[in-house]
Amino acid sequence: MSKKSKYPSYSAGTVTVNGNTVSTSSKKKNNVTSSYNMSDVEKSIYDGIQDNLASSLANLYTISDEKQKQWNDELDAYKKAGMEEIKSIYTPMVNDLRDNIAARFGNLDNSIFMDNLNTITDKQSEAVADLSESLLTKQDELYTEEMRNRMNYITLLSNLNTAMNNNILSYMQMAQSNSASGNNYNKNAYQANGSSSSLNGLYSTIGNLGSNFLSFLASS
Repeated sequence: MSKKSKYPSYSAGTVTVNGNTVSTSSKKKNNVTSSYNMSDVEKSIYDGIQDNLASSLANLYTISDEKQKQWNDELDAYKKAGMEEIKSIYTPMVNDLRDNIAARFGNLDNSIFMDNLNTITDKQSEAVADLSESLLTKQDELYTEEMRNRMNYITLLSNLNTAMNNNILSYMQMAQSNSASGNNYNKNAYQANGSSSSLNGLYSTIGNLGSNFLSFLASS
């Protein structure tokens, strides 16, 4: 009988870009492992994305003292500007009323002055109340804008992370495909060699039988 050829060893797969091996697929004992080899720059970017994404998610709803002070300063400036505007509108109205009534009646101790003054005061109070409402709305807007910016940043980091992982997975799949191609080639070559050896053995056996038969006839 002919000796059967040794089954070929596992064929590893590699992916090379610009002379650098970026991904490999290999077998150690019973484990098949695929890996991606990052450059130092790429690893720095990848680690930065991971760290910032984890930190952003952990502190998504945490408002720092520095951020709170920034908001308070902005709200105080908004309130100050609003009060100055209200003052610039209603103080001249009160002064004009006082001057007009004093010129007409010689004093301010009359119902006409008080009625008009109360009307102006009521309007001023309404303006101050509206400003208070605006401050609450402004505060909500600052928080909402901050949350929107944070979510946009997290979405950006998540998209970058997904893109890098997809790129890594793609190269690893290419390495696996190269390995599978090599192993299929080895398998087919092994089977073809095995079939050839079997046929050679069969032909040899048939030849031996024929020779023995002829020898038997010659001796009879």
